[in-house]
Amino acid sequence: MIRAFESSDMNDVLNIWLEASIGAHGFVGKEFWELRVDDMRETYIPDSDTYVFSENGTVKGFFSLQTDTLAAMFVSPDAQGKGIGQQLMNKAKSLRRKLNLTVYRKNEKGIQFYRKCGFNPVMERVDQHTGHIEILMEYSS
Repeated sequence: MIRAFESSDMNDVLNIWLEASIGAHGFVGKEFWELRVDDMRETYIPDSDTYVFSENGTVKGFFSLQTDTLAAMFVSPDAQGKGIGQQLMNKAKSLRRKLNLTVYRKNEKGIQFYRKCGFNPVMERVDQHTGHIEILMEYSS
């Protein structure tokens, strides 16, 4: 079931974000992500429209929207490959007519997923935080 984020979901969301970020971005040091947990807790999640995928009372994934930007979409590594990401994406698309996101060029699995979901690359730029190249992708219904 996909539902709006509740404050009691915060620890689950942060754990999923951290574990999935480290797993998907092995080219960025794990410490980079660990140092950003408080920013996620105190700024990014509270300032976003966040929805969670919950199954039997357990949060298995989430996405966060900031206006028309899909700022985050993560599924717990042990729940990946079961269609949860697709369900979350469908919900995000139902909330916005147009979406944009950035994904690291080295995150080939992520790029494939977003292409499958109808996103197209628009431009590349260097992420000022990591120095890695990210791709700006857009979707419109």
